[in-house]
Amino acid sequence: MTPLRFYLARTMRNESALAALSVPQASLLSPLAGRTVALVGNARALAQGAHGTAIDAADVVVRINRAPMPDAASHGIRTDWLGLATRLTAEDRARLSPRRILWMSPKRKRLDRETALSPSFYLHPLTDYQALHDQLGAPPTTGAMLIDLLLRSDLSRLTLYGFDFFASQSLSGRRTADQVPHDFAAEADWVAALAGADQRLHLV
Repeated sequence: MTPLRFYLARTMRNESALAALSVPQASLLSPLAGRTVALVGNARALAQGAHGTAIDAADVVVRINRAPMPDAASHGIRTDWLGLATRLTAEDRARLSPRRILWMSPKRKRLDRETALSPSFYLHPLTDYQALHDQLGAPPTTGAMLIDLLLRSDLSRLTLYGFDFFASQSLSGRRTADQVPHDFAAEADWVAALAGADQRLHLV
């Protein structure tokens, strides 16, 4: 897609044109069958642990947004998939070097062309975002959307690292829970219910 066509599609909210750049959801998820996945959140508390080796031992490592990684011992070093709701700086893109980028945000105007044309790019459907929004009663975090998406696959195990639902705030910013539009209590309850119903899901 030429730059002009991309920016027109983004500006005019031409969802079908943008979706044409994406791999289908089934194609995204099918390679996860039978595999272990580590989904790494950005809670500050993760930096106090030593889960890096376990994270990197997963078959697929998924990180979120700018994915601060202060130490390999706590965070590991691999980034196979990166779920985004924000634009990456050139430095972050080079540092993380993800094999695949998933644009999870419904805010299409934030989507940059470099991301949209990256190898095996995935655009999360607006209908899936809205369904989770309705379930939680608030805009879902990128992490919640990724949990919902990944559990649709036939993966063998999904382990969550760095998810404390903003109890320790985020390594990627200084905002407090009341300064972001998410309902962290609802997400915590939702994840607990999922873990109780789906033995593949584990929260570290």
